[in-house]
Amino acid sequence: MKTEERTTGHHPPQQRTTGRRGDLIAAAAGVLLVTAAVLIGRAIQDAHGTLVAHWPPLLASWYPHTGPGTPAAVVVAAAVVAYGPGLADRLPWRGLLATAWAASLAWILSLAMIDGWGRGIAERLTTKHEYLQVIDRFSDIGAALHGFTGHILIGRPDNWPAHVAGHPPGATLTFVLLDRVGLGGGGWAGVWCIVFGGSAVVAALIAVRALADERLARSAAPFLVLAPMAVWTGASADGYFAAVAAWSVALLALAATRRPRSPRPAAAAALGSGLLYGLTCYLSYGLTLIALLLLSVLLLARTARPVPLFLLGALVVPVAFTLAGFNWWEGYRLLVERYYQGAGGIRPYSYWVWANLAATTVSAGLATVAGLRRAAAGAPGSVRALRTGTTSARHRLILLTLAALLALLVADLSGMSKAETERIWQPFVLWLLPAAALLPPDTRRGWLIAQAVVALLVNHLLWTGW
Repeated sequence: MKTEERTTGHHPPQQRTTGRRGDLIAAAAGVLLVTAAVLIGRAIQDAHGTLVAHWPPLLASWYPHTGPGTPAAVVVAAAVVAYGPGLADRLPWRGLLATAWAASLAWILSLAMIDGWGRGIAERLTTKHEYLQVIDRFSDIGAALHGFTGHILIGRPDNWPAHVAGHPPGATLTFVLLDRVGLGGGGWAGVWCIVFGGSAVVAALIAVRALADERLARSAAPFLVLAPMAVWTGASADGYFAAVAAWSVALLALAATRRPRSPRPAAAAALGSGLLYGLTCYLSYGLTLIALLLLSVLLLARTARPVPLFLLGALVVPVAFTLAGFNWWEGYRLLVERYYQGAGGIRPYSYWVWANLAATTVSAGLATVAGLRRAAAGAPGSVRALRTGTTSARHRLILLTLAALLALLVADLSGMSKAETERIWQPFVLWLLPAAALLPPDTRRGWLIAQAVVALLVNHLLWTGW
């Protein structure tokens, strides 16, 4: 962590031109991938109906419309494009974190409000597939947890709705507890997901600053705020899941990079990181893969110092749920069976294994694709620097984003993510977004416009399923 490379930004004109041409080629390739996924997907769906998606590769329907949030979304996008990079450079660090959170909330909320308060927020988590459908079945929480796995499979008495069955009970229990404290109903549930989902931006900035440096974190801030994935953050519980996972990564980054003479804050951060990772695993089975990001944090910081306290914290939630009668491994085994009982059993792996990446391209945006192109180009040098302990801030940012990409690819190849990845991969996509900080500073407003256009087009032309 001691060796830093100074980057002056002065490169030969030919090298600058080649790099920028490569960025545009990468973005064009992303557009072609999405176009191919749409055309091929429509052909498969029309001929066979096996994709179970009206507008593949997204779970959406063609529905051009505007709504109450349209003016606000346009204004927020224009403000971030015009003032975001400058404010990110000038604001005090804590002021930047607060501003980024506020701007992220404004972006998520305005996009959701394009569909109106009811259809965009309050009714999203009340549909037949969602968590709020089973609140009354948790009047006795202990009994519900003890018998949870008995209702996962289709055909079992009172089988759970799709999202309840598809997640460990921590997800449903979140909304049960909200109801218990007087914040019941779809409106409060939607606001909970939006507020927590917006905080993921703050967690990512903290982690990038700790692992790379403040300059790169500041450069990444506008791209984290104006991410197209905000379309789904404001309309699903996965934005909340993403935030819990993100704070686990951020706290571990702080614990791993704290100086030894500050043991108490580092210990608290390590313990908190483990606690949140344990909770993450009980919000979504697939988010166990966040472990790859956590491992990358330790490798980049070149320390295992936080591991004992992290593991201690990580045991708390699993032990609590196990003592309450829920068996995570049995739940996952039955989920796999339930998955193939439903749409997962007929959706073709041969299409979704690459079309998932097209959906991710929409969720992450073209600036992220261009940034990942630069990260991939810098990967060999970054790995060599990691081996020799001579990494620069840029190297560490590259390796962090590529660790997230690796976790995403593992999820893709598993076959348990056939479709809907624009929603369920938010916890991984979040960590791809900082790759945009690798783009030349004088091109960033153009790339921010591209990010905003993708989100605005998706939310105005399509009715998204989540």
